Amino acid sequence: MEDAEKTIEETTKDAPEIKHLVRIVNTDLDGHKSVQYALTGLKGIGIRTARILANNAGIEPTEIIGSLDDSEVEKLKKTIDDFGAVVPTWMLNRRKDIATGKDKHLIGVDLVLSVTDDINIMKKTRSYTGIRHERGLRVHGQRTRSTGRSGATVGVSRKRA
Repeated sequence: MEDAEKTIEETTKDAPEIKHLVRIVNTDLDGHKSVQYALTGLKGIGIRTARILANNAGIEPTEIIGSLDDSEVEKLKKTIDDFGAVVPTWMLNRRKDIATGKDKHLIGVDLVLSVTDDINIMKKTRSYTGIRHERGLRVHGQRTRSTGRSGATVGVSRKRA
């Protein structure tokens, strides 16, 4: 009985302590996931982008993000901030920005705000896409004949006999 208790205590001492939450770019990430999957919790970062960021920071993408020490997390944060310098321009999500004309990669709240600003600009200029956004209709060329109905719209009505 005592041997079993000793082995449990020894294994908990040897195992690195895992942080349950890791805060990066004002977002809490799950500390139990691997780095490549935890970073996808940030808006603007997908799985491919997360792998590139982890490799560039010198961190194994399959390592658990909660087990990283503070210096490695700081490296990851710096790599995320300098993402535009790390990858080619075709991988950035905001190329030729309307306001500045520069290529950049937006992450988190900045991405959400820029998308809403773009939609508001389209509405003000009365572009076709802006009008569709205003009316709450499909914007990207989807079919609207039989799907996307809202309200009391009835499908096909039969003739009365």
